[in-house]
Amino acid sequence: MVQNLPSADSSRIRPYEKFILLSSLYTSQFLPSAFFFRALPIFMRQEGASLEVIGLLSLLTLPWMLKFLWAPLVDLYGSKRWGHYKSWILVTQGLLVLTLLVCASINAAAHPILLFGSMLVIATLAATQDIATDALALGLLAPHERGWGNGIQSAGRSIGGILGGGVMLLTLNRVGWTTSLWILAGGVLLALVPLLNYQENTLISHPTANQNRTVAQASTASILSSVNLKRYLDTLISFVRRPGAWLWLMFIVVYVTGGSMASTMFSPLLVDVGLSMADIGWMKGIVGSVAAIVGSLLAGGLIQPLGRRRARMLFGLLQAGAIALLILPAIGITHFVVLYAVSSGEIFARGLTSAALFTVMMDKSRRATAGSDYTLQSSAYMVGHHVGIPALSGFIAGLVGYTGVFVIGILLCLVSVWLTTKVLKKAY
Repeated sequence: MVQNLPSADSSRIRPYEKFILLSSLYTSQFLPSAFFFRALPIFMRQEGASLEVIGLLSLLTLPWMLKFLWAPLVDLYGSKRWGHYKSWILVTQGLLVLTLLVCASINAAAHPILLFGSMLVIATLAATQDIATDALALGLLAPHERGWGNGIQSAGRSIGGILGGGVMLLTLNRVGWTTSLWILAGGVLLALVPLLNYQENTLISHPTANQNRTVAQASTASILSSVNLKRYLDTLISFVRRPGAWLWLMFIVVYVTGGSMASTMFSPLLVDVGLSMADIGWMKGIVGSVAAIVGSLLAGGLIQPLGRRRARMLFGLLQAGAIALLILPAIGITHFVVLYAVSSGEIFARGLTSAALFTVMMDKSRRATAGSDYTLQSSAYMVGHHVGIPALSGFIAGLVGYTGVFVIGILLCLVSVWLTTKVLKKAY
């Protein structure tokens, strides 16, 4: 299932230019998401919004979970003139900026439903850009560069979280809603500069370009025809028809779940041991994000020399050890140094595992259907990260306590390592 075709543009663009391009794209697409998930709930509550309205913000994850449904459209249709995936990024980023400017004119307290609708549009645009960016990265990176590339992807998410969730919250407090949204829109727009200088070689980086040329120019009626519907459905489900695909998707869910459920319950544990919101913000939002960036970049440098399979095994074991250390505050060892150390260690380990997993997800994506293949795997990642057991972790903690949750997280990490060594036989 590994796709080892050479990168389409690896000889046309220098490595540092690739990494700058990917850094800007991955950071920019998480800027608005981090702002609306982390900073906005605090602002809306201060402005008098009800808890019910604030609770609806969790629905903004839906486009990220369901984006596999329209990923085939990103693979099948695109501009030959501007570049197949580049054109999607330009359009979605441009519309995202315009929607942010619309949000800037909305009174968040007076029109919460209108604001929520606009944010749902933003989440959908960001998720669609993510499809195109992942597919562009697959064509851009040679196989030996994918470790670094996915380390940068994981780090970009953390940087976007720091800027969008931390820095923008401080900005919002100082300059207000409208100016903050203008600044956010300017940051997203600025990230397009490296992309404008990049020339995507459509005929090579998107192998179906020739066969889809007439499709891309088809009328709306033709797009809705049964022929194109069949092409859409074939693209949508072709990944799961491959040998071992379901086993791999199950592995993604298991590999992510242990760390995610432990992280989910560690935050309320910090509240229970007496930390303030500001303390937790610094610990997890600032110091923790820096730890995630360091872990992601370190993984980027280690994945190639270690090999895909060995990296997943080693990083999975490190994550199990990091979760085990979370038991210390659960049993009453709550010195600040201990809390910062175990929190940063767990987030650092998740940076390692995420980069390793994203790299193999890219390996398993075919160039002709890069957006669809990677996005389906990404949806499995979202299930393991947000849905399933992590969503039930609070109920589990109510039954077995924080320590019990962490023990389950450790066991899931060890199961994922066992799957890597005993079930997933291939060497990547």
